[in-house]
Amino acid sequence: MMGDPRVAKLMQNPQVMKLLGAAFQVPGKVGAFTNEQSRHLASALRLATAQDLKDLQRAVKRLEREVDKLQQQLASSQQR
Repeated sequence: MMGDPRVAKLMQNPQVMKLLGAAFQVPGKVGAFTNEQSRHLASALRLATAQDLKDLQRAVKRLEREVDKLQQQLASSQQR
């Protein structure tokens, strides 16, 4: 198909190239728009999103590590 002179001529047209570029961007833009609208809907309904849950899990793990560290410090200070 790329060897066809008509296709080669079309590929040299800046308007065709611009249209092809825009067509390749559509799926990403649709996905981004859908994600944004989902976040807005979740916020309006006061629902947690998957990202909210991931953030909370990271925070809990960080706090658990800090509690372990403090418990170890307390245990070592009581042994002295």
